[in-house]
Amino acid sequence: MRTRAIILLALSLFTLSCGRGNEVCVYGGSSACVTAAYSAAKMGSKVTIVCPDVTIGGMTTGGLGQTDIGNKQAVIGLSRQFYRKLGDHYGKLEQWLFEPHVAEEILMEYLDNPRIKVLQGWYLESVDKEGTVIKSITCTDRKGGTKTIKADQFIDCSYEGDLMAMSGVSYKVGREDNADYGETWDGYEMLDQHQFVDGIDPFVERGNPESGFLWGISDAAPKEKGVGDTCVQAYNYRICLTDDPDKRIPIEKPENYDPSRYELLTRVFEADPDPTIQKYFIFSLMPGRKTDINNRGPFSTDMIGMNHRYPEASWDERDEIIKAHKDYTLGLLYFYITDPRVPENIQNELRRWGFPKDEYVRTGHWTHQLYIREARRLIGEYVATQADCEGRTEIADGIGFAAYGMDSHNCQRLVVEKDGKYMVKNEGDVQKGVSQPYPISYGSLTPKREECTNLLVPVCLSATHIAYGSIRMEPVFMGMGQTCGMAAAMAGKGAVQDVDVARIQEIYATDPCLDGREPDTLIDEDSEYIENKEGWRVVNGNGSYGKTYLLYEGPPDENRLSYRIPETLDGDYTVYAFQQNDGCEETVFNIEYEGSSTEVTFKRSELKVEGQTRGEWVKLGDFEFKKDGAGHIGVTSPEPLIHADGILFVKR
Repeated sequence: MRTRAIILLALSLFTLSCGRGNEVCVYGGSSACVTAAYSAAKMGSKVTIVCPDVTIGGMTTGGLGQTDIGNKQAVIGLSRQFYRKLGDHYGKLEQWLFEPHVAEEILMEYLDNPRIKVLQGWYLESVDKEGTVIKSITCTDRKGGTKTIKADQFIDCSYEGDLMAMSGVSYKVGREDNADYGETWDGYEMLDQHQFVDGIDPFVERGNPESGFLWGISDAAPKEKGVGDTCVQAYNYRICLTDDPDKRIPIEKPENYDPSRYELLTRVFEADPDPTIQKYFIFSLMPGRKTDINNRGPFSTDMIGMNHRYPEASWDERDEIIKAHKDYTLGLLYFYITDPRVPENIQNELRRWGFPKDEYVRTGHWTHQLYIREARRLIGEYVATQADCEGRTEIADGIGFAAYGMDSHNCQRLVVEKDGKYMVKNEGDVQKGVSQPYPISYGSLTPKREECTNLLVPVCLSATHIAYGSIRMEPVFMGMGQTCGMAAAMAGKGAVQDVDVARIQEIYATDPCLDGREPDTLIDEDSEYIENKEGWRVVNGNGSYGKTYLLYEGPPDENRLSYRIPETLDGDYTVYAFQQNDGCEETVFNIEYEGSSTEVTFKRSELKVEGQTRGEWVKLGDFEFKKDGAGHIGVTSPEPLIHADGILFVKR
């Protein structure tokens, strides 16, 4: 025990010694700002957060409780710790569905650090730069007040990339042409997801082009597949409602309500022989009898085409765009519960819901954060592309992972001609899967050396439109924020491009949460600790933890797999097994250690899988292990087919 304690203390001191006591400025209020500030402070930097937002946390505290995971193994470091802390709150190892106020409480705990100063309500106005070095930024409270913040390193954690843009580095708004980077899913795309059926008339007076288009339809002309442009995928609000009568505030008629905005939706209803609420919303249930409602279908919460000016707009113009999205969304909810043209079953369902009294108390129980899915994107030392997402590149300087599919929401709502008829169609939606987690290059977080040497960009990072569609998830942003915080501390007063990436990778391996605690020990399919693998086949599967899982296909009476308990473990541990919701009904685990034996029978019918995952960690028990002790965990089943997908040891 004493030897391990000395090792962990040394690792912790190593982590802290990486920082050089410099000053770091973090701009923006996303979840990445929290992990960036925390990690820089833990490594010895003095940190100032400059946040224009009312609430810190971005979409993580703004209603996106249905976490876009992709694959759990891609979530590392402080990001994983955050979802573990949510798990503590909800009584599980990890929790991926959550209420906004719970997320905010946990994130704010990270900022309770004497090395971190938080300035809220301040908006970036200008950047003072000498050569490739940012010297300071000046911010305004938009009431005439100004503040100037000097720092050695700057981290742009905003969704918009304002600090990045004002620093004079290269960036992109919109979609690349497929030919630019040898891609196939960037640029203009008119596919079949979240799409109108053929024949929906686009004109105010049906069949009469002279009457003009219905609200929300652009007069832009269709293009060829893959052509680049400046269009931006749609924004929306992730809507938190409750059906708890003790917490429910009724949905009432909003200001600026205009039912003509939803005329096109009524034509969709007319063409739908079997309307259900899940056709028109992704209606996800959260803890606390709450929701995370997202866009679904041809006409939903996405305000398609109304955000193209946002990335480069002034603060006043952005306020107008944000207000328009709020008016549209509140009007949509009111339309659904009051207009007689809405299908009765959908109307009755939505009438049960209202705004939660215990959420967003500072902003009238409506979220503070518009979902800025994409704005500016850095063109840095390395540009992530579709090839990265598909695992066709070698990334030596990987400092985190992404695993979500290549995902773009629609960018435009157009009129097309087909078989001599005019009809409305959405354009821009792409949903292409990613087979396994893939690394993100450190070079995607840094500007080109000749443009700026003390700026890091974890949110508007360097990626093409379609690659960004895979990367742009909150767990990834938190991970990239941590990397940037560590890099800013390690850079001191020097260039961020000169940071030793191998040291960052080592810290993730030895002290991923920067607290000196022993990292988890995972035995996965390629581990040397797996024995008796005869008859077991490695299978690629979206339901697996990580890239693959093991499937037994041999004789039924010989299907015992053995995980050797690592002899390096020393102390009290909780042991978990990852179980898929499509595995066998009954799996038997036998934990044998130093002469003792514990048998645990797991039944798949008892597994409760929540959110965007097909499996969960199942607790096998609490155990005390001693260094160089001998033991193993056997896995078997009375069924002919059995999955085995990872054993996890978590130090208590």
